[in-house]
Amino acid sequence: MEPVFYDEAKRLGEWIGRQGRTLVYGGANCGLMETLARSVHETGGRVLRVVPQILVDNNRVSSFIDEIVLTPDLNERKQGIIDRSDIIIAMPGSVGTLDEVFTVLAANTIGIHGKRVLFWNIEGFWDELFQMFHALERRNVVNKPLSDYVLVADTFDEVIRQIE
Repeated sequence: MEPVFYDEAKRLGEWIGRQGRTLVYGGANCGLMETLARSVHETGGRVLRVVPQILVDNNRVSSFIDEIVLTPDLNERKQGIIDRSDIIIAMPGSVGTLDEVFTVLAANTIGIHGKRVLFWNIEGFWDELFQMFHALERRNVVNKPLSDYVLVADTFDEVIRQIE
């Protein structure tokens, strides 16, 4: 991953920590989320990890933990994260990020909840996904405007404005 992604994860984590907020995430000890969790933890925020048993079994759980919720699998982990979160922030990620994001978006479209996803579009990371979203809307295959529950931020300051 590009170094700017890690720099921005650290910056967001420091902001969350200084605000005394709680980070809810999946608990792995690698990648952007580990950087984010470390920053939250080191600046006084709270870190809640919703961890599937397989990460525990494979010694891949972060040590920056204030509270841990153990789940048997990825589906329950994902639901645990969603249930405990006010907003989902999608930083640059891979299929796991997309899985979590699409679960939130799908649940929102049918009225299970009103949680929104904030895509932090660092260096245009999500641009192609937004093109697909626009195509879905052009083809009238979504039942309500995606802008009702999809937020986009290109900069750190925009992320903070959307959260607040």
